[in-house]
Amino acid sequence: MAQTIRPAGGRPAPSREARPRPANGSLFATDGRPHPLQEALMGVAGVLGVLAFVSAMFHDLHLVSSWAGLVGLLTGAYGQYISRTTWQRFAFIMGMGSSGVGFLLGMAHGGLFGGVIT
Repeated sequence: MAQTIRPAGGRPAPSREARPRPANGSLFATDGRPHPLQEALMGVAGVLGVLAFVSAMFHDLHLVSSWAGLVGLLTGAYGQYISRTTWQRFAFIMGMGSSGVGFLLGMAHGGLFGGVIT
C-alpha cells in the first residue's frame, strides 16, 4: 500500500558500485579512517591473550597466566566497547577468548595470589 502512495522519484535507486577500499590500505580500518587507540588495544589484548594461553600450559606459571588473562580480558572488553569496525571486534573476541582460557587455567592452577600470600 505504501508503494502506491509514495511519489515516483521519492527514493534514489540503489547503487551497484562496490564500496571503495580504504586509502591507507589498513585491513583494520574498513571505514577508511585511522583508529590508533583501537589498534593499540587490539595489539595489547592479543599479546596478553597469547601470553596467558601459553603460560597456562605450565603449572608453575599460574601467576603470569592468571594476571595476564585478567588484564587481557579487561583490555579486550574496553576495546570491544569502543570498537568501530567488524575487524576490530573480531580481533578483540580472539584476544579475549585466549585471555579467558589462560585466566581460567591460571586460576585452576593456583590463582592470582596462590602461594604468594598465605
